[in-house]
Amino acid sequence: MPKVRIGLTGGIGSGKSEVSRRLVAHGAVLIDSDALAREVVEPGTPGLAAIVAEFGEGVLHGDGTLNREALGAIVFADKEKLARLNAITHPLIGVRGQELLSAAPEDAVVVYDVPLLAENGLKPLYDLVVVVDAPVEVQLARLTGQRGMTEEAARARIAAQATREQRLAIADRVIDNSGTLEALQKQVDELWASL
Repeated sequence: MPKVRIGLTGGIGSGKSEVSRRLVAHGAVLIDSDALAREVVEPGTPGLAAIVAEFGEGVLHGDGTLNREALGAIVFADKEKLARLNAITHPLIGVRGQELLSAAPEDAVVVYDVPLLAENGLKPLYDLVVVVDAPVEVQLARLTGQRGMTEEAARARIAAQATREQRLAIADRVIDNSGTLEALQKQVDELWASL
């Protein structure tokens, strides 16, 4: 059986990372776009150099690492600046993801954890798109309670992403993560069994 490529997406605070962890526990190979996004902007990388050239030295900490909060304050309030950041990082993330796919076993189920799958029209890249869904109120509660964001910052991050309706429109499968962890596990188990 050839590799099965699953695009896993969901809005910030939807619980997508929890679902990906549970799929890995079943045996999936994970390619995490957020992890790759961090990797391609580490100090000394062409990605970080391009970001500094585009947005200035103010996006760096004193030790030369990327100050994500400073960069986020710039790009999440301005769609054009966010598009410029994405134009720098997305090609680098794509190359690294391809390297990881090539290294996966031939019969692997490969789960791509892609926060901006809907926004970037990436559905055609995957055999199956799975959307982790939660109401905005649940997302806000998670972001303010678990991640310590202000409600204003959380709303800005949610607004910068595709709407719930846009994500659901591209879904081949939907995992509802508005309930308990047990209910979530049952849905992940059912998804895995169907693969």
